Amino acid sequence: MFHLIALIQKEFLALLKDPRSRFVIIAPPIIQLLVFGYAATFDVTDVPLAVYNESSGEASRELVARFEGSGNFRRVATITEDRQIAPLVDSRQALVVLHIGRTFSRDIHRDGQGTIQIILDGRDSNTALITLGYARQIVQRFNAAWATEHGFSGAPAKLEVRSWYNPNLQSRWFIVPGIVGLLTLVVTLLVTALSVAREREQGTFDQLLVTPYRPWEILVGKATPGFIIGIAEATVIIVATILWFEVPFHGSLLTLYCGVVLFVLAVIGIGLMISSLAVTQQQALLGAFLFLVPAIILSGFSTPIANMPPLVQTLTYLDPLRYFMVVVRGTFLEGTPFHLLIDQFWPMALIAAVTLTSAGWLFRRRMN
Repeated sequence: MFHLIALIQKEFLALLKDPRSRFVIIAPPIIQLLVFGYAATFDVTDVPLAVYNESSGEASRELVARFEGSGNFRRVATITEDRQIAPLVDSRQALVVLHIGRTFSRDIHRDGQGTIQIILDGRDSNTALITLGYARQIVQRFNAAWATEHGFSGAPAKLEVRSWYNPNLQSRWFIVPGIVGLLTLVVTLLVTALSVAREREQGTFDQLLVTPYRPWEILVGKATPGFIIGIAEATVIIVATILWFEVPFHGSLLTLYCGVVLFVLAVIGIGLMISSLAVTQQQALLGAFLFLVPAIILSGFSTPIANMPPLVQTLTYLDPLRYFMVVVRGTFLEGTPFHLLIDQFWPMALIAAVTLTSAGWLFRRRMN
């Protein structure tokens, strides 16, 4: 254990004395946190719609037909009772629920005005805001047509909006929690990807081979600084997300950090694999960015996975950031409990086991 601690200490010293490594740890996370936190915006292309129509009148049928025929909505479910709403929204099968009450058609004929409800999934506030704009346009067109046809002067349909998980529809609430995974991935991957390549480039890797350290001890020594830095980086960003950007945290820190640990281990395994294959730091950086760009795109950070082609959706299952995005956004915005995130935890654990084992094998192969 004393030898292992000495090796870990040596790795930290080598990392902190290298100006390029210090820059990677400090500057990019701060810059990207500010840029993404204040400037990033998203567009929406498709809106899954669930219809809860308790009225059987002509007016309600016409309004539903306008939603279905608008081209902006895709009807995915028909709801028949209140308890069916929450599972559809929680599982993201429906981003919008159109609820028309029992008395809507009667009220619109008798009083000239009826009330409908739009329930939005507010976790992605940008999508919710655009969807709300679509819904309002459809209701306005319905009002104009109905008023002209039946001789009403006012707006017959009154829209009531309720947004779940993000009632004010602030895009920052959706974007900033995702930055926890994004920046943790960038920093941890770069730190671990450069570790062995730096030794080879500086000519000290051969000296390490003649020490009494066994391959697994060298692997642990190389992985530990990346693990500690990754956890510390995630912690700093989580604190900034809550205190600086004022994003509410509804879940359990234990659940969140279980996801952080598994995610960091998976990233370390990938970084050590890249580092074991690279001869120079330049090759390690190229290998890291070769993984980073697809990993971020396929994670669902900026583009909904459901909008991707089926083949691309299959590739996302190899991306640990995909699962961590669900964990971090779920714990922040929804307060998702541990047992509902097990389906996200075990794939990250599997990726970590495979990549760390592969990195160990590559290490032994290079040392022989």
